[in-house]
Amino acid sequence: MCKHVLNAQVAIRSHCCKKWFDCAECHAEKEDHPLMKKAEMIFACKKCKKVFRKDGTDWDESDEYCPYCDNHFVIDALTPKAELRVEMEDPRIDNRALKDERVAGEGEKILFSLHDQQASKLG
Repeated sequence: MCKHVLNAQVAIRSHCCKKWFDCAECHAEKEDHPLMKKAEMIFACKKCKKVFRKDGTDWDESDEYCPYCDNHFVIDALTPKAELRVEMEDPRIDNRALKDERVAGEGEKILFSLHDQQASKLG
């Protein structure tokens, strides 16, 4: 699973060390040598698990698909975005983090409050 490209559809075999990687950044993190670039690329489809070769010098639109299962592997890469979120339990199981808007807070004044002196004057 690649942490750089979230929707990687194929694994790529590097020519330099003969290992499989999801992207060039994964190769740079795990290996101590630069990635050798060649025109011929070897892919492994993550959908059908079959290996195939593609020539980068003669690339057309039909080369964007796996020749075995027609999985479209040349797609816009989704990279992870930094964001802050509040994670909590499922509210159906533990609802302590939810605020009930129907319950009045301590500092709020209500017209018919038992502690209010004006409530006895209303009748």
